[in-house]
Amino acid sequence: MGSIDGRVPLRSVSVDTLIVGGGSAGCALAGRLSEDPHRRVLLLEAGPAYPDAGSYPAEVRDVASLGGAADGHALNWAFATELAAGRRATTARGRVLGGSSAINGANHVRATPADVDGWYGWTWADARAAYVRGEDDHDFDGPEHGHDGPVPVERPAGELLAGLTERVVRGARALGVPAEPDKNAGGPPGVGLVPANAVRGVRVNAAMAYVLPALDRENLTVRGDTPVARVLLDGTRAVGVLTVDGDRIEAAEVVLCAGAVKSPQLLALSGIGPADELRAVGVEVLLDRPGVGHGWSDHPSVFLGFIDDGPLHPAAVSTQALVHLDAATLDPTLPSDPAGDLEVLLFCRPFAPGGARHLMCALQQPESRGTSVLSGADPSVSPRLEHHYLATALDRARMRAVVRFAGRLLTSSGLAPAAHPGASDAELDAWIAASLTTSSHLCGSAATGVADDPAAVVDPAFRVHGIEGLRVVDTSVLPVVPRRGPAATALMLGERAAALMRAR
Repeated sequence: MGSIDGRVPLRSVSVDTLIVGGGSAGCALAGRLSEDPHRRVLLLEAGPAYPDAGSYPAEVRDVASLGGAADGHALNWAFATELAAGRRATTARGRVLGGSSAINGANHVRATPADVDGWYGWTWADARAAYVRGEDDHDFDGPEHGHDGPVPVERPAGELLAGLTERVVRGARALGVPAEPDKNAGGPPGVGLVPANAVRGVRVNAAMAYVLPALDRENLTVRGDTPVARVLLDGTRAVGVLTVDGDRIEAAEVVLCAGAVKSPQLLALSGIGPADELRAVGVEVLLDRPGVGHGWSDHPSVFLGFIDDGPLHPAAVSTQALVHLDAATLDPTLPSDPAGDLEVLLFCRPFAPGGARHLMCALQQPESRGTSVLSGADPSVSPRLEHHYLATALDRARMRAVVRFAGRLLTSSGLAPAAHPGASDAELDAWIAASLTTSSHLCGSAATGVADDPAAVVDPAFRVHGIEGLRVVDTSVLPVVPRRGPAATALMLGERAAALMRAR
């Protein structure tokens, strides 16, 4: 074993753990499980599996570029979705070894303790220990931070810290936003620099951190360009998978790490999901789990552009400053969320040459919930996604509040918006509806919970309720999208699952 080039016939591979999906959680899980030389691990990735860091496309290695997340890029699934009535878009997800960590903004920001306290069966101590194991923090010491993990974490400093970023941080402080220099300390929300999984402008994705250094292990096999059609089941026990090419691969345990769109789709195609929906597309129902593909959440966002032609170091990350806020501090009529339910993220680089730079305004704890429904029994056809963004009056009010704050932040920073969203609630609502986009942070489509909860799919050890030998380990399992972007949390889930599985 120890292969990445596909020379090992899949039918001849017998493994202990078969991991479907080489994204953030899947890479972390494969890297950690294969540290045990007695456990045979096979990792299947639907997209390409590059053999070394230098083989990734330049726009994917460059942390200043978001080229891999563009619609039409070969490494982006670009799932079509309806954000709200009449507002269609795509949600970017990585289709490559390394998953979304290879194409996203490289923001390595942890969930808050308040988020973790809402996950059934979890404690903040559980999550913090898993975060720490995975990290090599270059800026902060102490028990809150790891220094021996495979993922480097850096914040912009020196020549990498753009003058624009400093202006925005000062502007937020002038508006009364407290300083939050360490976004990963679990403290109160404020303004601070973005921790990134990058070193001097070079992205270190999950595959580079966990898998590529482990390819010399005889017990680890990695196979790219191998999409999976469904899980193979013997009664209520998972015994392997069927690939789209027709290969049947047997394993003692199957772990779905295919992401919050593909993992619930694979469960449903395997007969595990809402019974009526499965029957409607001709899938035989094995286990009725209404929560598969339902009740998930994401961060609705809009971009407020501004013009600034100041210099930026070529190696600086595209996103450098984060502001987190309690909505009640902006509007006392809104419910208070001391952990911070609103976010403003500075994009230092224009999305197009000569264009505006942007503040991204996002709602971090939405009430609205999404649905993912099979479009058919063909695994190559993406499910129908509906985000149902801003479906409640409270979500709309909080989104108005964060956009208005962003406008004040530009003024406080000596900047001017490229467009004026409007003064009245009605004008602002219309601008938001026309500008609405997604942060591509979908979570909760196979949520953790108790077995008799219809909305729950897995237990706190990631095991699928009612099925032996099958787990889900990715952001599907988070009951609610965290108040911070989930990229670091996806890695943490892989670390946590590996620790549980190895302990068993």
